[in-house]
Amino acid sequence: MSAVRDGLLVAGRNLRRVPRIPELAIFAILQSVMFVLLFAFVFGGAIPLPGGGSYREFLMPGIFVQTVFFACVVTAIGTTDDVNKGLIDRFRSLPMARSAVMSGRAFSDLVYNAGILVVLMLSGLAVGWTVHTGPLALLAGAGLLLLVTFAMSWVGIWLGLMVPSVEIANQVGFIVIFPLTFLSNIFVPPETLPSWLQTVAEWNPCSTLTGAVRELWGNPNPYASDAWPAQHPIAATIAWTIVLVSVFAPLAVRRYSSLSR
Repeated sequence: MSAVRDGLLVAGRNLRRVPRIPELAIFAILQSVMFVLLFAFVFGGAIPLPGGGSYREFLMPGIFVQTVFFACVVTAIGTTDDVNKGLIDRFRSLPMARSAVMSGRAFSDLVYNAGILVVLMLSGLAVGWTVHTGPLALLAGAGLLLLVTFAMSWVGIWLGLMVPSVEIANQVGFIVIFPLTFLSNIFVPPETLPSWLQTVAEWNPCSTLTGAVRELWGNPNPYASDAWPAQHPIAATIAWTIVLVSVFAPLAVRRYSSLSR
């Protein structure tokens, strides 16, 4: 219980930065809204959906997923900033659980990104997106998004502990996440991709999460084949979440321990 309490205290400290540096949330929201406007109004008429349907309803779940995955870059930047400012050293000098630094970061980023998702959902409603399957399915899809947000926060924590500066954390994060989100079903149906990329896109965790929330919310959800992730996107997303946490949480803990020596 003391480790949980310490983690919540660190999470509170991280969340207090948001009203003090509102640009963090403002630019994160503006980036996602920019993608919504560009693809919905500029490219939307040029991207037909197999089987028909509203492109804006197809797009919005992908925008939510893109926001979730790019959130790990913000986590990495915040973690690297804490290391470089000596905050981690100060935490180690206090009578507190060492796990609190990482668990607090993961929890605070979960709350922070939940707020951004709420704003984006309201923006999606304004441009024509809707949920056709009821409030329980809406909550289930939001819960799945937050579950992956938690998993990706561990990726960001590990990355933030590995790189030497905030600038490199930002560059490495975008180099990894940017192609991951575009080689998926977020913006275009997978069948429009070259055949060898279709397989990559369908097994991409961005695609499985996007397909899962589209299925839960009754939004258009075309796939290129009958591959297992296409038929079971919810199960595939949960499997990816387990893999990400199982791999990157121990790596982050090990890296944090090596910094403590």
